[in-house]
Amino acid sequence: MPSVALAVTDGMLHYELSVAVEVFGSDLTHLVDPWYDFSLCGSRPVHVGRFRLEPDKGLDHLAHADTVIVPGWADTDRDPPVELVEAVRAAHAAGARVASLCTGAFVLGAAGLLDGRRATTHWAHTRELARRHPAATVDPDVLFVDNGDVLTSAGKAAAMDLCLHLVRLDHGSAKANKIARRLVVPPHRDGGQAQFIETPVPARGNHPLGGLFPWVLERLDQPLTVEDLARQAGMSSRHLGRHFKRLTGTTPLQWLHTQRIRHAQELLETTDATVDTIAAATGMGTATTLRRHFHRGVGVPPDAYRRTFRP
Repeated sequence: MPSVALAVTDGMLHYELSVAVEVFGSDLTHLVDPWYDFSLCGSRPVHVGRFRLEPDKGLDHLAHADTVIVPGWADTDRDPPVELVEAVRAAHAAGARVASLCTGAFVLGAAGLLDGRRATTHWAHTRELARRHPAATVDPDVLFVDNGDVLTSAGKAAAMDLCLHLVRLDHGSAKANKIARRLVVPPHRDGGQAQFIETPVPARGNHPLGGLFPWVLERLDQPLTVEDLARQAGMSSRHLGRHFKRLTGTTPLQWLHTQRIRHAQELLETTDATVDTIAAATGMGTATTLRRHFHRGVGVPPDAYRRTFRP
């Protein structure tokens, strides 16, 4: 059973903290069994906004967890507590995967974990994070950054995206999608999507692409092009690209490619279909093409992914 430890101290943001508790601290064994062994770690009772929390264990327990999560740090004008910084640094040195939510990246930066790595935080604080930690490459235009052993997210909703990303890494896409459905949130947003989308994606029928997304998802087995999508949406390819960028933060082709990969993940996890069959079902054409794009996008070949996540 993988273990997750949430580091808490006075002055943390309650929303990001509650997101991590909801995802990792709830009893979800009816959906995924075994689930996580979760603990709340702090040196003393802490105040988070209007709430008072009683930690389960001390900060020294962080070094015994598989994954350590650091929620948002409210006052970025002052340095985070030394005891928290040292505990996070020790946990990483002991082999823990360390993830920050929102301005929790300032704690990781103080621990030296961002040096030589890409990182992000809430867009309003990326400039200050980059100023304090010049050895890090701070990207203000993404939802989260995954360096393998060190992960950082942007603010608020992006914290949920990173938490679900961690579930996806540990348990696979099908299980992560179950958790997302329970939480009534989108099952997947790529970390590379823009933080700043001019308008949220409206309900179906309230914007020009309202009917296009489900139309595409029902036809992933077909060799769709941008021109096909534009024709279905009743607009030019250039106009379609502008709408896609504004609504999703990415391009039509990249969005379509991501949906094909995610569908392939679910088929690998939930069916016994061959790689050739899955390649056809996802519009990849051949098993060779699927293997190339899958490995590039997910980090492992389809067969290895299936062995990891197929019950």
